[in-house]
Amino acid sequence: MFHLRTTVLAAGALAATALLPQTTHAVPPRLGSCATGELCLWAKPDFKGGRQSHELSGLDIESCVPLPAGTDAQALANRTGRPVTTYQSGECEETGEFETYPGGGTWVPQSPYRVRAFKVWEN
Repeated sequence: MFHLRTTVLAAGALAATALLPQTTHAVPPRLGSCATGELCLWAKPDFKGGRQSHELSGLDIESCVPLPAGTDAQALANRTGRPVTTYQSGECEETGEFETYPGGGTWVPQSPYRVRAFKVWEN
């Protein structure tokens, strides 16, 4: 009788568990809008908040480009076709964090640091 009661209780617990909402995997963030040939930077993670876009035609290759005073970025998309290095430092100093992203269409929903400047490199 003890085994039957345990089996019935276990079956009831399994049936109740089947009725609970199933855990879903986190949905990846929707990619932000960024045109071919641009570097796009968003103020908030997951491509949210204000967006800045920079085209190659307006940039000096291999020169430090600081973001406007008082602004930074936490998400980015590199569609320039060239490698781009983002810097925690507003002067592109390598004493803070920095990371280089390939130019073939890199989407970063959450930078590991606040981006304050960047450099676009020759291929």
